[in-house]
Amino acid sequence: MTKEVDFYFDFISPYSYLAHQKIKTINNVNFNYKPILVGGLHNLQGITAPAFIKSKLKYMISDCNLIAKKEKINFTWSSKFPINSLNIMRGYLFINNDVKNLYLNEIFDAYWKDNLDISNEEILKSLIKKCEINSNNFFEGIKDSKIKDKLKVITQEAHDKEIFGAPTFVVNNKLFWGQDRLSFALDEYYK
Repeated sequence: MTKEVDFYFDFISPYSYLAHQKIKTINNVNFNYKPILVGGLHNLQGITAPAFIKSKLKYMISDCNLIAKKEKINFTWSSKFPINSLNIMRGYLFINNDVKNLYLNEIFDAYWKDNLDISNEEILKSLIKKCEINSNNFFEGIKDSKIKDKLKVITQEAHDKEIFGAPTFVVNNKLFWGQDRLSFALDEYYK
């Protein structure tokens, strides 16, 4: 069995974006991207999302900007935050493996670098076109019950593992929550 780092993420999580940017610079580690609906996970865990707590949201914006500056990551807080990520998360599960990396980069960058409303169908169509994904197939595919169920299952799996936010890394059945825990997850990976 190949050792891997499970990376539970949601495109609407700014910390998932920051973690993804760091992951892109790491070689020789198998990252297994596991899409979840962070809002659904919060509901399952009985957590109020930081986006809906004024002081936490204010801190989160400042914190993300601080991290991005220190890590030299091109980042802009999305003026559309938060959005419903259901379609884009289902999309990640629907698309072919050969375009997943491009899709990750296009969607993450559009939201957290270019400040685009990726929940807007026309904007999403232009992004998936850049990934050479047929938009008719995409929008039909994300309605498929197998895709819907898969996203629910992964989100439920995260809940069952006591994951409560995104991003979370899981290595050797150990949880590491937050983009700042990537180095700890890597330490566990290399054990």
